[in-house]
Amino acid sequence: MRASKAIYKAILTFVLFFFCYINIFAQEKQNLMPTNDTDSIYTEKDKKESIINKFAKWFNCTDTNYISQNKYNLTFMLEESTWFEHYHLRSYNNDNEKQVIGFAPRPGTKLGLYFGWRWIFLGYSLDISNLTRKNGKKKTETVLNLYSSKFGIDLYYRKTGSNFRITKCKNFNLNNDYIGTDFDGFKSHIKGMNAYYIFNSKHFSYPAAYSQSTNQKKSCGSFLSGFSITKHAITFNYNKLPIEIQQQIKPELCFKTMKYTDINLSFGYSYNWVFARNCLFNISLLPAIAYKKAKVNNIVTPEHNSSWTKWMKDINFDLITRTGIVWNNTKYYIGAALILNTYDYRKDKFSMTNSFGSLKIYAGFNFWKRKN
Repeated sequence: MRASKAIYKAILTFVLFFFCYINIFAQEKQNLMPTNDTDSIYTEKDKKESIINKFAKWFNCTDTNYISQNKYNLTFMLEESTWFEHYHLRSYNNDNEKQVIGFAPRPGTKLGLYFGWRWIFLGYSLDISNLTRKNGKKKTETVLNLYSSKFGIDLYYRKTGSNFRITKCKNFNLNNDYIGTDFDGFKSHIKGMNAYYIFNSKHFSYPAAYSQSTNQKKSCGSFLSGFSITKHAITFNYNKLPIEIQQQIKPELCFKTMKYTDINLSFGYSYNWVFARNCLFNISLLPAIAYKKAKVNNIVTPEHNSSWTKWMKDINFDLITRTGIVWNNTKYYIGAALILNTYDYRKDKFSMTNSFGSLKIYAGFNFWKRKN
């Protein structure tokens, strides 16, 4: 466990350093390049810096007819965010009768205060729902989103408490309606990383929609491709379900623990629609093909046969969805963003669809104008 945390911290530190270094170097070093013949005699160090500068320019290259850069160094932002999660468990018997039961925790609401330097945001958010939550029911959400011209990275860690509710019961013969009933027998733990590449970064800006560090002048779209690795850990105590449900629930749904690793490759499209001056709407869809290997009750599935046909059954599909709307006149901005991750796990007699995401509403202003 400690080793795993150390690896995540090391990755996070490297990513922050790399993005910060390239972003600063691209914007500052290009102003120091020689402008006449008398300054064109390079040392070895100059040549190395020239190579790095070329890479930095490629990394941040944009067309100013489509994208304008932020003119300020610092920003201040207020944000309200709502975090949500959902699980659908399904079983299949010989008669193809599908039994479905769903769980979801109560959405968590946070208020945050952030201070940013260019594209790096630091701040603090207070989970309002935790103030009224009893011990043992607290949950943790940590998400870091990094958006540059060509690349983006999402790092996330979620640990949901026991404040779940029953949200769906299908093909149960019940005398009572249990939808909305509190259920403390379900817990989840998710951690992972999404990384993606933006093909048309010269004309299309992801930061314009999600980090307010640029402005999109003209409507434009881009294909995206990505890679993701996520670890899921679920605990399910079906003995805490209402008696009626316990008596009818299919054996395929009666697992105690489930851990699976999801590795996926995604390819999709994102579009920035500039529908009015300083106004932008973005929608992004990234379908993904994923390989999932699971342990159910600490037993690796499939137990015996490891032929390629069984291996193929571990391949399913995921979906990453983003949408945002923002008004930004370079000095002041206000907007909202929705990010949703959906995962699908399927076996012969059992399947699970789980999703998590957040809805953020924010407003802020920029200050300390950069020198030309």
